[in-house]
Amino acid sequence: MIRRKRPSGLGGPIVLVWDDVRLHLPKPLGSSSPRNADLLTVFQLPAYAPDLNPQEGIWSLVKRDIGNLAAANLSQITRAVKQRLEQIRHQPDLVDGCLAGVGLTMDG
Repeated sequence: MIRRKRPSGLGGPIVLVWDDVRLHLPKPLGSSSPRNADLLTVFQLPAYAPDLNPQEGIWSLVKRDIGNLAAANLSQITRAVKQRLEQIRHQPDLVDGCLAGVGLTMDG
């Protein structure tokens, strides 16, 4: 068996969780390639599956908090989103709730 050298900087195999929305994945990566089978594991979700994807819960929290923002430009929206994500990052109970909502837990 011939083992391919891993790209530098990667400590292990690559796991791709793909939500099957075609615009999220360039065409060359969209089809599985046998030559990369030892490097890449793909978990394919339905196109929209918030009940399987914990990040949907995070984005729901962000959108709820900035939904009434009257921004004058894109940088104000960007700043508001970054600030809310930073607040969520420091509230592990919120993150744990989003994980638990899809049946996952953080170990460690």
